[in-house]
Amino acid sequence: MKNTFRGITVGLVAVSFLVIGLIVASNFPLTPDIEARTEALWTDGAGKAPAGQPGSFADLAEEFSPAVVNISTATVVKEGEAQQPFGGEESPFRDFFGDEFFKRFFGDRPERPFKTRSLGSGFIINSEGYIITNNHVVADTDEVIVTLEEGDEYPAKVLGTDEKTDLALIKIEPKNGLPTCRLGDSDKARVGDWVLAIGNPFGLGHTVTAGIISAKGRELGAGAYDDFIQTDAAINPGNSGGPLFDTAGNVVGINSAIYSRSGGNQGIGFAIPINLAKSIVSQLEEKGSVTRAWLGVLIQEITPEIQKSLELKSREGALVGDVVKGGPAEKAGIQRGDVIVRFNGRKVVSQHELPTMVAFLPVGTEVKVVVLREGKEKTFEVALEEMTDEQVASGPSEESKEMKEELGFTAQNLTPELAEKLGLDATDGVLITSVEPGSQAAEAGLRRGDVILEVDRKVIKGLEVLSQVLEKAKDKDPIAILVNRGGRTIFIAVKR
Repeated sequence: MKNTFRGITVGLVAVSFLVIGLIVASNFPLTPDIEARTEALWTDGAGKAPAGQPGSFADLAEEFSPAVVNISTATVVKEGEAQQPFGGEESPFRDFFGDEFFKRFFGDRPERPFKTRSLGSGFIINSEGYIITNNHVVADTDEVIVTLEEGDEYPAKVLGTDEKTDLALIKIEPKNGLPTCRLGDSDKARVGDWVLAIGNPFGLGHTVTAGIISAKGRELGAGAYDDFIQTDAAINPGNSGGPLFDTAGNVVGINSAIYSRSGGNQGIGFAIPINLAKSIVSQLEEKGSVTRAWLGVLIQEITPEIQKSLELKSREGALVGDVVKGGPAEKAGIQRGDVIVRFNGRKVVSQHELPTMVAFLPVGTEVKVVVLREGKEKTFEVALEEMTDEQVASGPSEESKEMKEELGFTAQNLTPELAEKLGLDATDGVLITSVEPGSQAAEAGLRRGDVILEVDRKVIKGLEVLSQVLEKAKDKDPIAILVNRGGRTIFIAVKR
């Protein structure tokens, strides 16, 4: 009885404190200043969510989901081992029993083709059935099936693919006109903007996920045209090729890859900017392939060491490591060691931006290229030519009489015979025959087989000149060394 009475007493006290609290709160409301700031955090002052922060993605998803498709592919594979008992010739059972056992009891089994299947996404850009997706979704497949949101299935024809940008254009023949997606302007998309991804993760069918743009201009090592949009919107296997929308319902990217240790979403997904895709898709529609323009330079990043060794004021721009003989840049007057800071009226902030700027201009376009040369700006008119497959010349090195340098490498004079083996046109320079592990040369990236052409902007014609230049530049740290590697030249900054 006492416990019951005690419980009732405690409950009454708690209720009393609650009532008192409500009375106090009603007599002491939020100050106008605090109230206004609180409302401003979540509304625009009129009870609405601020621009860029939608109250719901429902309307956007409802409008554009019908224009997003599921893509399934099938590839015929001839694999006799898959038809063999106990897992085929790689099976440990076969190792244990031996081939004679298998032949005696099972006989020789013929190869039988079978199909492997994969899933992806895409989006319709034309009511007649043109669809954008990823190259890796449809490449090297024998059958492509497109499924619309309502379940209708159509066989698709691959009109063209571009492996370098991982883009593809396919087409179906619909019974009626199809809903389409609007292509936006990915250059205007900002880090922090809300985005919506629609796709077919794990074959589940239409799935909508939302997040923000986490970063832009990401390089993944996929190729020269890496320029990915990073997002934390959930992207999983099967989302590849699907659209990434902004809050206005415009496609700003094509979902393409994820960073994951588990194979699933970990909040880091990547999309191809739609502006990159626009020029590619138009070419794929017209001719099924892509023609790229070519400037004729080999460029490299300006590292802090290279900036210091070349005495550059900033790291912005693309350093010309080499100029292709007879190419557009050489014809215009661009030289090795120039830093390209503007191209066709656009600022070049980093070296990875330049290939994309060049490649998707029409062949024959005349552009202005601004470079820094010995601290001064120079402008050149360059007529872009068509890019062809790159050829790399390389060959073995040959050791003979050597000279050991303080930086941790040994070298020898470059003979005509060695130059011929290395595919070099000239015999100027010094050949690196070995690099000591852990040395300054090794840490900087010098390799056996590199040919030193310049040190501290001084031409090296032999071991004697190399020794003299290194001695005169002993107070410089780091020191810029220009080497020919496999027929191409690059600058390497070596710390003393």
